[in-house]
Amino acid sequence: MKPVVQCVPNFSEGRDLEKVEKIVAPLKNKEGFKLVSYEPDKDYNRTVVTLLGDPEAMLEPLIKFIGNVTELVDMNVQEGEHPRMGATDVVPFIPIANVTMETCVEMAKKIGSMIADRLKIPVFLYAEAAQKSNRKKLPKIRKGQFEGMKEKIKEPDWTPDFGEAEIHPTAGVTGVGARLPLIAYNIDLDTNDIEVAKKIAAAIRGSSGGYKHIQAGPVYLEERGHVQVTMNILNYKQNPIYRILETVKMEAKRYGVKVPSSEIVGLIPEDTIKRSLKYYFDVERKTFDDAMDFKTLAEYAKSMIGFRDFDELKIIEANVA
Repeated sequence: MKPVVQCVPNFSEGRDLEKVEKIVAPLKNKEGFKLVSYEPDKDYNRTVVTLLGDPEAMLEPLIKFIGNVTELVDMNVQEGEHPRMGATDVVPFIPIANVTMETCVEMAKKIGSMIADRLKIPVFLYAEAAQKSNRKKLPKIRKGQFEGMKEKIKEPDWTPDFGEAEIHPTAGVTGVGARLPLIAYNIDLDTNDIEVAKKIAAAIRGSSGGYKHIQAGPVYLEERGHVQVTMNILNYKQNPIYRILETVKMEAKRYGVKVPSSEIVGLIPEDTIKRSLKYYFDVERKTFDDAMDFKTLAEYAKSMIGFRDFDELKIIEANVA
């Protein structure tokens, strides 16, 4: 069986859908990999792209894609709810099947060099691809965002791994990494009070005494008229979704706020859903069928965990079966 890698580029445009279509065009209908999805978000002003397949086949199309981002997104005027340091903000590689983390690290280095050489965008390697200890965690690299990076990149500790120590004038810098599957998970709160979201995010994130593998913050969704606790779950085996969701519900009660739904951005491993569904099946004293198909699994995820805008194609394995 051929190697399967997941690549999840994030770029800093989620409002102009005509631009989004032009940007992702080089990734469509290619041999060797599949463009599974691209999800623009107006509030975050960001689009999350998901690719699955042979990592070598992705390289040249990714360079064309990043070239389109560079041409169409100017970070000097870009704004949105999501932290960002570049037009093509991050490009992580994730091992899925018949491939090692070491291979993903090599892919990160290869495309990082290509981005710097061809597009003149400085690149920082992060997560498992990091070459320096202070670059393991993406938020440390991104701190200061695009605006602060103009001076930060000139500091000796922040010389880029590839490219010159000067940001691209409109595209900023790009983070390229290799990592385990990360769950981009957002929990909706039935309020427009951002202070409530701030307090709940502080209660669950590792940096302020919450769960070790959770990065979380507050955001107001103007399009939907409510706030979210937005987060990355860095290790879903140690911090399963059900535990985070139930903690948020518990914290929300003190403010008289309900938790109506939640969402997955990008794709999610089948095992992640099963680990949380088993909890809810146990609560209801039901027997969990580990062999249920992807469609059934997705339906239970919506009804028991509260995922909105979710179907079986959001499950990684459903796209490579």
